[in-house]
Amino acid sequence: MFRLKLAFRALVTVPGLLVVLFLSILLGLAYSFVVPFMSMFGTREVGMSHFEFGLFMTVTSVSGIVISTILARSSDTHWSRKSVLFWGGAAGALGYLGYAFVRNPLVLTAIGALALGVSSITFGQIFAYARDMLEASVIEPREIPFYMNFIRLFFALAWTVGPAIAAYLMTRYSFRVTFSAAASTYVVFCLLVALFVPWRPPSEAGRRAAQALPLSAALKNRQLLAHLLAFCLYFCCSTMGMMNLPLLLLGELHGAERDVGIAYSLAPLFELPLMFYVGILATRVAHEKIIVSALGLGVVYYAGLSLAAAPLHVFFLQALSAAVVAVMSGVAITFFQNYLPDQAGTATNLYSTASRIGAIGGYLGFGVVGGALGHRAVFGATVGLCALAVTILLVFRRPAAVLTSKCV
Repeated sequence: MFRLKLAFRALVTVPGLLVVLFLSILLGLAYSFVVPFMSMFGTREVGMSHFEFGLFMTVTSVSGIVISTILARSSDTHWSRKSVLFWGGAAGALGYLGYAFVRNPLVLTAIGALALGVSSITFGQIFAYARDMLEASVIEPREIPFYMNFIRLFFALAWTVGPAIAAYLMTRYSFRVTFSAAASTYVVFCLLVALFVPWRPPSEAGRRAAQALPLSAALKNRQLLAHLLAFCLYFCCSTMGMMNLPLLLLGELHGAERDVGIAYSLAPLFELPLMFYVGILATRVAHEKIIVSALGLGVVYYAGLSLAAAPLHVFFLQALSAAVVAVMSGVAITFFQNYLPDQAGTATNLYSTASRIGAIGGYLGFGVVGGALGHRAVFGATVGLCALAVTILLVFRRPAAVLTSKCV
């Protein structure tokens, strides 16, 4: 309770923190309206094959990697985060409005690659902006992981209701209404940025840091590179699972559309207290140890999904999913930011890039494995990939003394 009081007190004492929380909620809502249902949209609404859908998502992800990497470095060296957040949000609104009304696969690919490619910068910029604010406040540096997780908690909060709302809109109306709702959320996002996020040029420290330690040099660190690879593998599993779970529920498990909404709404309910706890844990325990433990739970989670016999089994397993996500989407952001001091935009985008690279493998893996071997086989593949990620981190782990000194 003491930590909770501190967190809410920071909403008043740290300028701009309350706005960041609302931006995080809005972005979480926009994602949760769309992401759980993309496989259904592509295969059922648009009529793509599994392979075509995998290719469609791959092209949009590659574009997102390229565009966001350029924009992230510019946010540390040239452009205000306000500008990047605003134009990213505007591109998201246009992109999902296009998804609402277009059904031609080639045009949808162009919209995803360009508009949503620019929009992909918004997640990283929210947490880069949050890091900038926390470092400029009176909050102790060792407490920053806790507050970063607290902010990420509100992104998860949106997922407690978002998928259920989207499922209702989709079944009661259509995908057109669901994507229009996501576009409207981005419009509100842009209004908040325009009204409440101050315009500030990048700091001189950020410019110097980008010159002294460019991303290409930072990636020569073996531990950082190992974690980047492990995160790519994890996000590959996460993407394959995200695409596959609705089809498993509707197919082999004979569930209904509402079961998809329930499954994706349950996990965030568990994530909220777990993220708060993990944030506290991250101020005491080395981040690398927490990450390895989460990946171990990921192996158990995906093994359980591969053996599930009814939607109820999936619902119970979402608690494990929440524990994994609480670490891999909270502490992980701080972990990458700590490797690139004063480059919050580039560091957070490195985390986002790992998610997109993993997504590319996940989309292709989902298309190949799901199309050829079935939906249970997809979860069997994710078990192996998660186990490989754990192995990589154990092989390239740092000495215990170094881990202790890098807890924050």
